[in-house]
Amino acid sequence: RTPGDQQIWTSEQRHTLTRYVDDRVHDAIETYRTLPEDVNPLDRQRARYTILKAARDRALVFVIAYTAVRVGEILRDPHDPRRRGVQWGEVSLDDGSMDIYRKEQQWDIASLPDPVIVPLRSYRTLMDPSTVQWPVFPTFDQRTLATLVQDELDGSDTIKEQRDEYVRDFLLALDEDIHPPSITTDGARSILQRLSDAAEADIEHPKHDYLAPHGGRRGMGEVLVRGFGYT
Repeated sequence: RTPGDQQIWTSEQRHTLTRYVDDRVHDAIETYRTLPEDVNPLDRQRARYTILKAARDRALVFVIAYTAVRVGEILRDPHDPRRRGVQWGEVSLDDGSMDIYRKEQQWDIASLPDPVIVPLRSYRTLMDPSTVQWPVFPTFDQRTLATLVQDELDGSDTIKEQRDEYVRDFLLALDEDIHPPSITTDGARSILQRLSDAAEADIEHPKHDYLAPHGGRRGMGEVLVRGFGYT
């Protein structure tokens, strides 16, 4: 390949992005903790929702930045039912491993290095999914979730009242154990584009104006090769 043809995250870019998403979660948690006791319950829900979304984004960034997995191996592909996105039952934080469906169309174990464990563990605690079938990286798209909740609760006489009690259908789905789909690979690119802009990452690349997923994979691959050799 021509030098510069492919994006590779530098250590500075990786640090800028991971520090930003880390600060974002801490700020969201602090905002939640400092809410007055008599705050409107819906405002408390909004603060919780902000935490969960920020924690999901942080976990995704750390996984992309430090594991060298392909996003297609951990997220949903609308055109391939086998790729429905990694679920919590396929993640072992104690062992530092994750079962993923590789590009070669076979299941394999991916290593979760130390920098990934804390964000994932914190995120799982905050989310507290009811079953191991919950996607690790669920969509927060309101239109998708509204349709899902309506379909799942279609037989309920109190569906309108149930939805009115929540500021977001995602929170209702979480409480009612309605499994949302995983975000897609395109969704991950959109998230990284938004976060790259917000973090004001220094990016000079002919093809990408944001820190793209494959750049994170190549960046960590370069670190691993330098540290441990190609094999």
